Amino acid sequence: MISKQIKVISETGIHSRPAISIVNVANQFKSSSSIKYKEQMVDLKSIMGVMSLGIYNNEVITISCMGEDEQKAIIAIEKVIIDLKLGKVIEE
Repeated sequence: MISKQIKVISETGIHSRPAISIVNVANQFKSSSSIKYKEQMVDLKSIMGVMSLGIYNNEVITISCMGEDEQKAIIAIEKVIIDLKLGKVIEE
């Protein structure tokens, strides 16, 4: 399993339109993907799950991928989050 912590930098947080983009990217891979926010974890391939979290600006989320293409999946998910200016990876 691979995980990345991301700080949300979008003023509107992660609302429906960008959430759909993230879910669409996650669904391109065989690996399971999840998103954790405030001790709640949901399937990143579920738009309803992601939207149920109500992720706001300046919050930290954790993206995790597990499976045969987990490395490619986490890179693609991270890229869409950065490209949409939703968040930035927290350096470890």
